[in-house]
Amino acid sequence: MGKVTAIYQSIEKGEQIRLDQPALFIAGFGLEGDSHGGRDRRQVCLFGLSSIEQLKEADGAGLCTRRFKQNITTADIKLFKLPLGTQVKIGETLQEITQIGKKCFGCEIADQDGKCILANEVVFTAVIEGGYIKEGDFVTVIK
Repeated sequence: MGKVTAIYQSIEKGEQIRLDQPALFIAGFGLEGDSHGGRDRRQVCLFGLSSIEQLKEADGAGLCTRRFKQNITTADIKLFKLPLGTQVKIGETLQEITQIGKKCFGCEIADQDGKCILANEVVFTAVIEGGYIKEGDFVTVIK
Protein backbone atom coordinates (compact mmCIF):
# COMPACT_ATOMS: atom_id res chain seq x y z
CA MET A 1 0.00 0.00 0.00
CA GLY A 2 1.29 3.44 -0.92
CA LYS A 3 0.36 6.98 -0.10
CA VAL A 4 -0.43 10.22 -1.96
CA THR A 5 2.12 12.88 -1.00
CA ALA A 6 1.02 15.67 -3.37
CA ILE A 7 -1.51 16.53 -6.07
CA TYR A 8 -0.74 18.91 -8.93
CA GLN A 9 -2.91 20.52 -11.58
CA SER A 10 -1.65 21.85 -14.89
CA ILE A 11 -3.62 24.97 -15.72
CA GLU A 12 -1.74 25.58 -18.97
CA LYS A 13 1.09 23.73 -20.65
CA GLY A 14 4.19 24.16 -18.50
CA GLU A 15 2.33 25.71 -15.54
CA GLN A 16 1.64 23.54 -12.54
CA ILE A 17 0.12 24.32 -9.14
CA ARG A 18 0.09 22.17 -6.04
CA LEU A 19 -3.41 21.62 -4.71
CA ASP A 20 -3.82 21.92 -0.94
CA GLN A 21 -7.40 20.69 -0.85
CA PRO A 22 -9.13 17.51 -2.07
CA ALA A 23 -9.08 17.29 -5.86
CA LEU A 24 -11.95 15.90 -7.95
CA PHE A 25 -11.03 13.20 -10.45
CA ILE A 26 -13.70 12.54 -13.08
CA ALA A 27 -14.33 9.12 -14.64
CA GLY A 28 -13.20 9.05 -18.27
CA PHE A 29 -11.46 12.44 -17.94
CA GLY A 30 -8.95 12.76 -15.10
CA LEU A 31 -8.34 15.70 -12.76
CA GLU A 32 -11.04 18.35 -13.01
CA GLY A 33 -9.67 21.48 -14.68
CA ASP A 34 -6.37 19.89 -15.68
CA SER A 35 -5.07 20.86 -19.12
CA HIS A 36 -4.11 17.22 -19.77
CA GLY A 37 -7.52 15.81 -18.81
CA GLY A 38 -9.59 13.82 -21.26
CA ARG A 39 -6.60 12.33 -23.05
CA ASP A 40 -7.45 8.87 -24.34
CA ARG A 41 -6.15 6.44 -21.72
CA ARG A 42 -3.50 8.78 -20.25
CA GLN A 43 -5.82 10.80 -18.04
CA VAL A 44 -3.75 10.92 -14.85
CA CYS A 45 0.02 10.89 -14.45
CA LEU A 46 1.63 9.43 -11.31
CA PHE A 47 5.26 9.57 -10.25
CA GLY A 48 6.91 8.23 -7.10
CA LEU A 49 9.01 10.15 -4.60
CA SER A 50 11.87 7.65 -4.99
CA SER A 51 11.88 8.33 -8.75
CA ILE A 52 11.89 12.08 -8.12
CA GLU A 53 14.92 11.63 -5.85
CA GLN A 54 16.71 9.74 -8.63
CA LEU A 55 16.01 12.65 -11.00
CA LYS A 56 17.46 15.09 -8.46
CA GLU A 57 20.61 12.96 -8.21
CA ALA A 58 20.91 13.14 -12.01
CA ASP A 59 20.58 16.93 -11.66
CA GLY A 60 17.37 16.84 -13.73
CA ALA A 61 19.62 17.27 -16.75
CA GLY A 62 17.23 16.11 -19.45
CA LEU A 63 14.82 18.18 -21.47
CA CYS A 64 11.87 16.04 -20.39
CA THR A 65 12.75 16.31 -16.71
CA ARG A 66 12.41 20.08 -16.86
CA ARG A 67 9.10 19.91 -18.73
CA PHE A 68 7.54 16.91 -17.02
CA LYS A 69 4.53 17.51 -14.74
CA GLN A 70 2.77 14.76 -12.80
CA ASN A 71 -0.72 14.95 -11.28
CA ILE A 72 -0.06 12.72 -8.28
CA THR A 73 3.14 12.10 -6.35
CA THR A 74 3.19 8.80 -4.47
CA ALA A 75 5.35 7.18 -1.81
CA ASP A 76 5.92 3.62 -0.60
CA ILE A 77 4.64 1.96 -3.78
CA LYS A 78 6.31 1.24 -7.12
CA LEU A 79 3.39 1.48 -9.50
CA PHE A 80 5.72 1.14 -12.50
CA LYS A 81 6.41 -2.47 -11.49
CA LEU A 82 2.72 -3.43 -11.80
CA PRO A 83 1.36 -4.84 -15.06
CA LEU A 84 -0.81 -2.82 -17.43
CA GLY A 85 -4.48 -3.21 -16.58
CA THR A 86 -3.85 -3.26 -12.82
CA GLN A 87 -6.54 -1.38 -10.94
CA VAL A 88 -5.64 0.85 -8.01
CA LYS A 89 -7.83 2.60 -5.49
CA ILE A 90 -6.58 6.10 -4.78
CA GLY A 91 -8.68 8.06 -2.31
CA GLU A 92 -12.28 7.69 -3.48
CA THR A 93 -11.29 6.82 -7.06
CA LEU A 94 -10.66 3.61 -8.95
CA GLN A 95 -8.03 3.90 -11.68
CA GLU A 96 -6.47 1.51 -14.17
CA ILE A 97 -2.82 1.56 -15.19
CA THR A 98 -2.79 2.15 -18.94
CA GLN A 99 0.82 3.08 -19.69
CA ILE A 100 4.17 2.78 -17.97
CA GLY A 101 6.89 5.19 -19.03
CA LYS A 102 7.00 8.16 -21.35
CA LYS A 103 8.41 8.27 -24.83
CA CYS A 104 12.08 9.23 -24.66
CA PHE A 105 13.12 12.09 -26.91
CA GLY A 106 16.83 11.64 -26.19
CA CYS A 107 18.85 13.84 -23.86
CA GLU A 108 21.94 13.94 -21.67
CA ILE A 109 20.53 11.34 -19.27
CA ALA A 110 19.77 8.77 -21.98
CA ASP A 111 23.17 9.44 -23.60
CA GLN A 112 25.04 8.78 -20.33
CA ASP A 113 23.64 5.40 -19.42
CA GLY A 114 20.47 4.82 -21.44
CA LYS A 115 18.35 4.72 -18.28
CA CYS A 116 15.84 7.54 -18.24
CA ILE A 117 13.63 7.48 -15.17
CA LEU A 118 10.77 9.17 -17.01
CA ALA A 119 10.91 6.60 -19.81
CA ASN A 120 10.64 3.78 -17.27
CA GLU A 121 8.92 4.89 -14.05
CA VAL A 122 6.13 7.34 -14.91
CA VAL A 123 2.69 5.73 -14.73
CA PHE A 124 -0.44 6.84 -16.57
CA THR A 125 -3.94 5.79 -15.56
CA ALA A 126 -7.52 6.11 -16.72
CA VAL A 127 -10.14 7.01 -14.13
CA ILE A 128 -12.77 4.26 -13.93
CA GLU A 129 -14.67 5.59 -10.91
CA GLY A 130 -14.34 9.25 -10.03
CA GLY A 131 -14.13 10.90 -6.65
CA TYR A 132 -11.89 12.99 -4.47
CA ILE A 133 -8.22 12.45 -3.71
CA LYS A 134 -6.23 14.37 -1.10
CA GLU A 135 -2.72 14.33 0.25
CA GLY A 136 -2.34 11.44 2.69
CA ASP A 137 -4.84 9.16 0.93
CA PHE A 138 -3.81 5.55 0.40
CA VAL A 139 -2.92 3.94 -2.92
CA THR A 140 -4.07 0.32 -2.85
CA VAL A 141 -3.68 -2.33 -5.54
CA ILE A 142 -7.10 -3.89 -6.24
CA LYS A 143 -6.37 -6.38 -9.04
